[in-house]
Amino acid sequence: MNSDLSGLRGKRIWICSLGCRSNQYEAEALASAVTEAGARIVDSPECDGAILVSCTVTAGADRKCRQALRKVRRASPEALLAACGCWAQHISEGEARSLGISLLVGNRRKGELPALLAGALAEKNDSLQVYREDVSVSRKWDPLFLSKPLLHTRAFVKIQDGCNHFCTYCTIPASRGFPVSRDPEDTLREIRSIAASGCPEVVLTGIHIGLYGRYAPLSLGELLRRISAVEGIRRIRFGSIEPFALDDELLETLSSIPQFCPHLHLPLQSGSREILDRMHRGYTPEEYLALAGRVRSALGPDVHISTDLLVGFPGEDEAAFSDSLALARECAFGKIHVFPFSPREGTAAFSLPFPVPPDVLAERTHRALALGRELLEEYQRRWIGRTVPVLMEEGKGSCLSGLTPEYLRVSCRGKALPGEEHPVAISGIGTDCLKGRVVP
Repeated sequence: MNSDLSGLRGKRIWICSLGCRSNQYEAEALASAVTEAGARIVDSPECDGAILVSCTVTAGADRKCRQALRKVRRASPEALLAACGCWAQHISEGEARSLGISLLVGNRRKGELPALLAGALAEKNDSLQVYREDVSVSRKWDPLFLSKPLLHTRAFVKIQDGCNHFCTYCTIPASRGFPVSRDPEDTLREIRSIAASGCPEVVLTGIHIGLYGRYAPLSLGELLRRISAVEGIRRIRFGSIEPFALDDELLETLSSIPQFCPHLHLPLQSGSREILDRMHRGYTPEEYLALAGRVRSALGPDVHISTDLLVGFPGEDEAAFSDSLALARECAFGKIHVFPFSPREGTAAFSLPFPVPPDVLAERTHRALALGRELLEEYQRRWIGRTVPVLMEEGKGSCLSGLTPEYLRVSCRGKALPGEEHPVAISGIGTDCLKGRVVP
């Protein structure tokens, strides 16, 4: 493939990322690549070229992909459109042409996109070009690299791709493919570059990062230990890790690394034994609750456990839904991300009997969101009157915003610069955040 990137020089490129943290990493890595080639990243779809890093986890995600492309077409009729990622992996060429897409790039090939975009811009070639492969058999790593993050206090670092767990509701194994792990030396090289840019925090992401050790020359725990030795890295997080991947050995490793932040996002999905079995999740409510207890024993009673809850799975009756709410309370979650079930063609759940009626689904989603707000406030309340370290992300005058190690947003007043960590005295709860003042 031609690696000439000169066609990007001076071009205005708009990048839109939808979906998961892996997509956010890929979008930042693509932005890094095109910027180094001389392009300018713009905040508006008024551009010369657009890159959509797409998501297909729900029907709503598919709709947002189409909306984003139409938005660019309205704002910049002559712009060259590129779509990559999960939605781009499976849409038809006919739909791609109808949306004005010129470059359709599937998963495991995003690293080729900067050169492809440069070539299409240089040649003014807006005819559809398709670059996709069978990800179910591909074992290659997509060679993206983030030399300098756009958000200078926190950087996503992708260490794993793909999944072979096949939850019955999920399209991601078909879109992302067979599990692959990033070479540890390449990971460390990227993290050293990120630290050298002044960014002190890395968030390790992947589609199923718990599979890292199965398809890599070293374990996830050993990778963490090596990352913790990188000069300048003061905080390490996981984006998310599946409950069945968090064993006692890994928990012991996490507790031994001072930079690892006491926050774990552990997707629950349902509190009903029957529904978890129909989802093919691989654990029972009792096993999940026991895991939450082990997490608190290892990382301390104040650890923030956040989760995902999938509402309205086929066969979920009122008793099963009540089991989910009860388990959420018993686990004392902080943040809960609530997702109404969206049937996806090609998944086992698509044809399951006993669908939940739309009005019932909407009502249960509302109740789950209300519980999420209640539990988050309960968790936030324990910090009132305490002084906590906050890594500042942004500020205007004396108004600052940043994150605690527990991944709680803090709005505070005082003097600090982005990237600095300061003690903050917490005085109350604001809208989706804690409120406080920087301790001199």
